[in-house]
Amino acid sequence: MSSKTLNRRKKVHKRIRKTLSGTAERPRLSVFRSNKSIYAQLIDDASATTLAAASSKEVEQGSKLDQAKAVGKLIADKAMKNGITTVVFDRSGYIYHGRIKALADGARGERKEDGTNELLQF
Repeated sequence: MSSKTLNRRKKVHKRIRKTLSGTAERPRLSVFRSNKSIYAQLIDDASATTLAAASSKEVEQGSKLDQAKAVGKLIADKAMKNGITTVVFDRSGYIYHGRIKALADGARGERKEDGTNELLQF
């Protein structure tokens, strides 16, 4: 990633984090994307603790898009075990496209008939 792109992402991330924070009832779903892997964490900013974490190293190998979707489903399953049903999505300055969108879609799960999501609510 070029320095110009990295600086842009950091600026956008800083601007997003001014207004976005997670609580114990509604933690922040933070995403980090590297060239090879993708990581997700559920963070309670009030107590500065990580409630759950998942990465593409924990799922079976496939395309990067499939790995991102699997990581989203994995973090949603871990959240449901901890009793968390709603989160605040923090895309960390990345464009909501590609692997970031796939992770979010995986965390939401399928849409039910009543309009809610199967797993997490954003």
